[in-house]
Amino acid sequence: MPKPIVAIVGRPNVGKSTFFNHIVGRRISIVHDEPGVTRDRIFQDTQWLGREFTIVDTGGLEPKGDDEFVNLIRGQVDIAIEMADVIIFLVDGSQGITPTDRDIANILRRVDKELIVCVNKIDAPHMEDNIYEFYNLGLGTPISVSATHKRGFGDFLDELISRFPEDKGEVEDKDIIKIAVVGKPNVGKSSLINKMLGEDRVIVSDIPGTTRDAVDTIFKYGHKEYIIIDTAGIRRKSRIDESLERYSVMRALTAIRRCDIALIVMDATDEISTQDVRIAGLVHEEGKASIVLMNKWDLVQKDTNTVYDYRNSILTKLSFMDYVEHLTISAKTGRRLNRIIDLVEHVYEGYTRRIRTGVLNECLEEAILMVEPPSDRGRRLKIYYGTQVSTKPPTFVIFVNDTKLVHYSYKRYLENYFRKTFDLEGTPIRIFFRQRRGGSNI
Repeated sequence: MPKPIVAIVGRPNVGKSTFFNHIVGRRISIVHDEPGVTRDRIFQDTQWLGREFTIVDTGGLEPKGDDEFVNLIRGQVDIAIEMADVIIFLVDGSQGITPTDRDIANILRRVDKELIVCVNKIDAPHMEDNIYEFYNLGLGTPISVSATHKRGFGDFLDELISRFPEDKGEVEDKDIIKIAVVGKPNVGKSSLINKMLGEDRVIVSDIPGTTRDAVDTIFKYGHKEYIIIDTAGIRRKSRIDESLERYSVMRALTAIRRCDIALIVMDATDEISTQDVRIAGLVHEEGKASIVLMNKWDLVQKDTNTVYDYRNSILTKLSFMDYVEHLTISAKTGRRLNRIIDLVEHVYEGYTRRIRTGVLNECLEEAILMVEPPSDRGRRLKIYYGTQVSTKPPTFVIFVNDTKLVHYSYKRYLENYFRKTFDLEGTPIRIFFRQRRGGSNI
């Protein structure tokens, strides 16, 4: 089950960023006394008592404002609310209920989501009585905290995780490959999906997705069924204006977490942007297999080095995922779209590949013979044996004499050696080292 998403909303300057930073355990959001400092949603994975979740910080909400900046923040908050499993309505206990708080409460009252009213800035025990006023919002029992003085967070987080949806397990056919189409706005996601679901494909059914505004579509290619996770809104326009790139990230994250393979769509007529890299980074961090599709290839002026230059650009900008497969396409003309599913199948084979322990250790022995493990101050890293512990992505545990002797470069070397030996292109590989006393080398 994907990690629950928790959105923090409230008017400006109630302490949302300080509250967010304390929950995630480090200073991520910019904390400043001036209202409106947090201009973008910021999200971070964290956990409480073993329950992992994603918490989203938002800009201060002013429902009745009408300037452009206020409208941008309102759009971001709307998306955070739309995606959230639980909403934290943060208010200022030192000031009491304001007209803006009442306006926000009216908005949240119409949202069918779990909601907690959290009264911030209750900095001392004698201020606890301040929370009673907030019962008048009609949104349930308020909970008091002090983000600045770190008071009350244990009780609050206990209540928060109790509101998470129950994990009912996967109900989808595990043999059906789930494909998410992600990318910043205006790169051609809608055109690509429409082509993939065109008249030459048999649409089996539409099933509700868990991404709030998306519809998962089962379609057939040849004799096999696939699920495409629509983040492009091909069936109905979102009520949120997605003209700004920052608005695409949260929808991409929810889709990426549910997919097996992400098709990362980029515009071949433009430079690979920071937003492109950011979305690709989400795919990598979530451990998903991926294919970069350079769309609008029909509009690119080409010479003999064009494909080579694009390949180098991808490898340079996405150096953290140099394993990624890539394909130049045109959703408009249909060029090379017939190769996408074949490439999906190839990447999925590696993503789900199970390698026998004996075969893995033969490969590990060959790798060690080719490049000797590193040493530090006269102590050399000894590798005893390795085993694969899971797939999606392929994940390995290697037992060694001392994990402190494992250098990043050697880990990367083994990763690349495994990838080449077992044909694991298009999928990340996870390698963990565990310390074992004594024993003999493989």
